[in-house]
Amino acid sequence: MTTVQPDVAVAAPAAGGSRRQVGSRPMVTAVLTAVAVLVAVAFILPALWILVGSFRPTEDILSSMSPLTWQLFVPTEVTLDNYSRLLLDSGFSRALLNSAFVCIASVLIGLLVSAMAAYTLAVYRFPGRNIVFALVVISFMVPFEAIAIPLSQQFITWGLGNTLIGLILPGIGNGLAVFNLRQYFLGIPASYREAAMLDGASEPRILFGLYLRISGPALTNSAVLIFLGQWTAYLWPLLVISNTRLQLAPVALASTFGERSADYGQNFAGTVLLALVPAISMLVLQRFFGRLSLTSGEK
Repeated sequence: MTTVQPDVAVAAPAAGGSRRQVGSRPMVTAVLTAVAVLVAVAFILPALWILVGSFRPTEDILSSMSPLTWQLFVPTEVTLDNYSRLLLDSGFSRALLNSAFVCIASVLIGLLVSAMAAYTLAVYRFPGRNIVFALVVISFMVPFEAIAIPLSQQFITWGLGNTLIGLILPGIGNGLAVFNLRQYFLGIPASYREAAMLDGASEPRILFGLYLRISGPALTNSAVLIFLGQWTAYLWPLLVISNTRLQLAPVALASTFGERSADYGQNFAGTVLLALVPAISMLVLQRFFGRLSLTSGEK
């Protein structure tokens, strides 16, 4: 009997602690849910205000903020005038087409260059390979703003100012895309490449017919990185482009604000249009984005 009492005495607090732990889980879940909802609301409300404001008359956007009530998100008058003036009168539609062309060209050429660089760094053993890879990593850690001004002056000296090539070239050399693809290629078993070489496949055929064929998620990640970098670019097109016919959408959108006046309606409409393209792209490609593990086994 004397040997049983300590066990019971020890077991009782443990059971109580377990019950308290089980009981605290709903509380923790509720707190985390409340925090998640607050964070989501903090992000959604400004976006909702911009979306609603894009369908409001310009003069009502700021006047609706005082007094601050829930009617801020319910327009008393809905109009498409902001979108029509922005797309038909201000040249913003041409800037959108320029941005689309620059992004598509940058993604296609950038993926080709990045894939070849990543394949070389992942497959070949050559002196200085680690140094080259370290330089690639450093390249996307240096803020672009730090080198934008001297680089733009060099581009203008080369005659690349006010050209689409001058807009596309900086987006092609994306160090983060090379890093992303190289890490994925390292996960592909070396026996795949050896088997292809035994079958007489050349290096370009191994790269395009084997590595890239099974690298869909990594290619999608890299394409999104290059696309977003060019779609949201503001400083670079501002530095190398002075011809308004070649200007990109973010810079054209900034022109809705003058020195003495501001058109919030057009600005909000342009912001919605600029945000829709990457949002739709992310929704369509979300099942690929971030899925970098190679699921196929080596057989």
